[in-house]
Amino acid sequence: VRCARFRSRTSQLKVDPKVGDRVELRAKVSLYSARGDYQLIVDSMKPAGEGALLQAFEALKKKLLAEGLFDASRKRELPPVRRIALITSPSGAAVHDILTVLKRRDPGIEVDIYPTLVQGNSAAAMIIASLQRANRDQRADVILLSRGGGSVADLWCFNDERLAHDIAGSQVP
Repeated sequence: VRCARFRSRTSQLKVDPKVGDRVELRAKVSLYSARGDYQLIVDSMKPAGEGALLQAFEALKKKLLAEGLFDASRKRELPPVRRIALITSPSGAAVHDILTVLKRRDPGIEVDIYPTLVQGNSAAAMIIASLQRANRDQRADVILLSRGGGSVADLWCFNDERLAHDIAGSQVP
């Protein structure tokens, strides 16, 4: 279905879609009599799918930046590492890869695995709980929060504002 977007109605739109972008529209159906075609007259438009997630991510990043969470003064030097608290899925490929690399590069490093979900609706809360537990335990020199790849939606739990604040406030680097 053809769509028409008139400047007088949509001048405030922040979305300028490109070929292949997915968008959600609010529109009215009309008949373009010159061609005898139905068309949609667009009133509003917003990104859909990954576009909406990217927009939310950029807004969160901007907020956290304004709060100073990414300031260089917050960065800490890593201590000598003899024990790592690894927060990840115990059944994913990431845990296997990490343990393999550590064994090859420095077999003396000990690893405590804090099992957690790394995708899905409850993953962010579980990651936060594991991060807090690793901090309470005070056994590790560093905390490594990890997962394998995935789509933007699969990785979304890592873009949780509470998680960002807990990472920033972690006593253990």
